[in-house]
Amino acid sequence: MSQIAFWGAVELGLVYAFVAVGVFLAFRVLDFPDLTVDGSFPLGAAVTAVLIIAGVNPWLAAAVAMVAGAAAGMVTALLNVRFKILNLLASILTMIALFSVNLRVMGKPNVALINADTMLSPFYGLGLRDFYVRPLFVGILVAFAVVLVWRFLESDAGLAMRATGANARMARAQGVDTSRQIYLGMAISNALVALGGALFAQTNGFADVTSGVGTIVVGLAAVIIGETLLGARGILIALIGCVLGSILYRVAIQVALSTDTLGLQASDLNFVTALLVTIALILPRLRRGGAA
Repeated sequence: MSQIAFWGAVELGLVYAFVAVGVFLAFRVLDFPDLTVDGSFPLGAAVTAVLIIAGVNPWLAAAVAMVAGAAAGMVTALLNVRFKILNLLASILTMIALFSVNLRVMGKPNVALINADTMLSPFYGLGLRDFYVRPLFVGILVAFAVVLVWRFLESDAGLAMRATGANARMARAQGVDTSRQIYLGMAISNALVALGGALFAQTNGFADVTSGVGTIVVGLAAVIIGETLLGARGILIALIGCVLGSILYRVAIQVALSTDTLGLQASDLNFVTALLVTIALILPRLRRGGAA
């Protein structure tokens, strides 16, 4: 695998780290199986691309994308909390609707950003090669996001959200507004996912309506791999594990597809993904079996 391919995989892993952290909030903190991410990821990319083409500042475009993602998450929460639709089904309904929303936002299946200024544009030409600039820039944003999410989850509001996911009935007995926590958690989760979509569009130079297909699998794979490697040692370690899992997942995919001896092609991506997730799920059980 070439150096460019390796750093490209690291860059993509860091972009999807936002997805992993968002999935961690929904699945692990709130215990809310959320498939909205398959729609909010391309929503973030679509909103960002359209605004940048219209001349909006790339940073502001990414912020608007986060607001759009948060709104998508709150729609799912509304269907679940207000109308009592099963959480998984509510997220599927929102995901399906977002496909049409994304097409409406872009006006066509994809939007190119090849010659447009992005958040990374000011950092090119400073002495570093482009394939170093992108992962370094995204890595700094990921670190900032991880610290913010960690501090939030350690705060009183974050503890209330964690209590809601652990035992909603007990949380309500302690005076926690669990409905509000679900709204807030889903909004933050999908805002992070949409930010990942916004960065994907700006680092790759395009937004595509199909870019969200399989996003939830990537996010879950990152969370599972991170938990397998680092275990449950606190919120900060879990969040770092999400980032590490996302990077390792993308690097493993790149290695598998770049190794000629395995005979794999780009069309085998889903197979490799399923295999990696299966291995990540089996390893903890094998370890426990060995320890016993």
